Amino acid sequence: MSISTNNKWLYTISSNRKFIDFNFEEIWKYRDLMFLFVKRNVITVYKQTILGPLWYLIQPLFTALTFTIIFNKVANIETGQVPSFLFNLAGISVWTYFKSCLTGTSNTFASNAGMFSKVYFPRIIIPLSVVITNLFKFGIQLLIFIGFYIYYYVNGAQIHVNGLIILFPVLVVIMGLFGLGIGMLISSMVTKYKDLKFLIGFGVQLLMYLSAVMYPLSLMREKLPRFAWLVEYNPMAYVVETARFMLLSDGTMSWYGLLYTCVITLIVLFFGILIFNATEKKFIDTV
Repeated sequence: MSISTNNKWLYTISSNRKFIDFNFEEIWKYRDLMFLFVKRNVITVYKQTILGPLWYLIQPLFTALTFTIIFNKVANIETGQVPSFLFNLAGISVWTYFKSCLTGTSNTFASNAGMFSKVYFPRIIIPLSVVITNLFKFGIQLLIFIGFYIYYYVNGAQIHVNGLIILFPVLVVIMGLFGLGIGMLISSMVTKYKDLKFLIGFGVQLLMYLSAVMYPLSLMREKLPRFAWLVEYNPMAYVVETARFMLLSDGTMSWYGLLYTCVITLIVLFFGILIFNATEKKFIDTV
């Protein structure tokens, strides 16, 4: 379909595209629609709940408390001079943003099939809006982390922010893009293999244990060196460890690990967009 004005074509909508077609100009033209989706996501998810956005706070707080009891009090995992609750809250806040981006985009085609079949807009707008929406949630969780940080600092905890905190926004972008890339890959596969959606929850849970969320990366290398490679090959382990280093000056900062994470993120994002764009041409026949 084409739209013309004064015999000049402004837009051409066609399923015939190049194999590699990242039409960023079109995405920019539909930016207003993307932010409407963001507004919808923020308002509707908790509109009919009693506590509303407070759920953004309750979930990480209870998870951090549970991890503190199980892994630090019962399993005796040491967190050095950093209070164990604050250690866990930092890791959980970072992990939750990545997890939300991944799971929120992994069902894009199936959950929006009705809308996709009726109106045209760049389909990638939907997963992008999910990533931006989760930034709002992540911001609230960072505020609660800052609150507990101040509490522990005032009460004499030996914690301080590292100077590399200025790179924290870059780390957030890496998390969002990595979750977006994996989510789009899964969303594309779910259109054909429906049973994959039942494995997402289990897979994400397993990935969390391999991402050094509830333990220092050095502990895995020290206690279980034979299995440490499972964590070291996981890009999210470096993200979580780097985030704690920036926020608490705890753990280690691996520039090699961060570079490895960036490379993997770009590769996953590239193939995610590629396969997502290829799937959108014919997904309506399989969903």
